[in-house]
This record gives sequence, C-alpha cells and structure tokens, in this order.
Amino acid sequence: MIEVLVVDDDTRVARVNAAYVEKVPGFHVAGQAHTAGEALRALAALPRVDLVLLDHYLPDHTGLEVVGEMRRRGHQTDVIMVTAARDVSTVQAAMRQGALQYLVKPFAFAGLRAKLEAYAVLRRTLDGGGEAEQAEVDRIFGALSSVSEPGLPKGHSPTTAEAVRQSLMRADGPLSALEIAELTGVSRQTAQRYLKLLERTGRARLTLRYGDAGRPEHRYVWVTRG
Repeated sequence: MIEVLVVDDDTRVARVNAAYVEKVPGFHVAGQAHTAGEALRALAALPRVDLVLLDHYLPDHTGLEVVGEMRRRGHQTDVIMVTAARDVSTVQAAMRQGALQYLVKPFAFAGLRAKLEAYAVLRRTLDGGGEAEQAEVDRIFGALSSVSEPGLPKGHSPTTAEAVRQSLMRADGPLSALEIAELTGVSRQTAQRYLKLLERTGRARLTLRYGDAGRPEHRYVWVTRG
C-alpha cells in the first residue's frame, strides 16, 4: 500500500480528499494534518509516509515552505500539491522544489484518481531498479503527465491505459481482467474498464474460456497491426 498524508487547512476538504484517496486501490491514508506544523510532526511520528497531498494555503506557513523544511529535515517523501493557488510563480516554485504534480482546486474525484494512478505507475517503474534505456527514461519522466491521449474518454488515465497496454503486449497469450489487475496494481474493475476500451478501439480482442460450470471467463489478447 502507498501511505498518504493529506494536508489541508480546511478539515472538511481534508476529509473529502482522504475519502477520495481511500477509494483508489493501492492507496491508504496514513494521516491528516491541517497546519504546516502538524504536517511536519506527522511526518516525524508516522511509521511511513510515501506521498503528501499538500495544500499551499496553510495558516502558519505555505505548502512550499513545508516542502523546503521537509527536505532540510531529510524527508524525501514525494509531494503532490493540491491547492487553489494557481498563479504561475507558485506553480513554478513547486516544480523547482520537487513537487511531482500540481492539482488545482476545485477538482472531481477522477482528477485526483488520475494523479494517484499515475504516481502508482511511476513507483512501480522506479522500484524495478537497474539501468534505463532512453525509452524507459522518457516513460519515467512522462509518467505523471496530465496530457490526455487523443480519443481517451473522460475519466480515463493515460498512464493506466499505457500500463494495461504494455501488460497485454508482453503477454504470451490472453489475459483476464484479474491477471491484468495483478500485473498493473489497479483493481479488477478498473482493469476490466480499460480492457473494454481497448477492445472497442480494436487494440484488444476478446476471447472466452469455458470452465466446468458457470459463465465463461473473458480474456483479452493484444491485436498486432500491420
């Protein structure tokens, strides 16, 4: 599980964001904080925090000041800014201080889910270790891109679509939604949604495997063009 610290000065917003995080498979809310001081104390006290969803407008210090203090204290925890601050200077400062992404309020669940799913893909890529060819480097640096792919329906994450696509392409034969879910780290329902999308666009073909009883299992195979 990816442990997340949710930081927002508005307790109601913090609860909503925490509920959103808990709805994304593979993520767990380690704690909530409502001031810069609380956030820094939580980072020191919690057993593990992998990611901080950080508001910029806090009552005692700004979110960017929190990031700076985190680094001074040796916390290398990843940060995604989640804030109403939309001036270019703040966005630029967040980039320079190492924030992985920047999500502007207000946003729907789908917006945060896309960022978290992209972050999960990035984590899996980096956890593989070893050396990286240019294509792999490009994939790492582009893993958190929020640019939508042409034709990708609203609410679908480009990085999740790519993870499902890569799993199908590398497979020796047809895969089920459950097998794709295990390979990519998403839920079975999410895997099924992306597999159906690939089938509708002609990039995957549906096959059926019949067992001894019950409904046949849906399995998908990548369609090679050209």
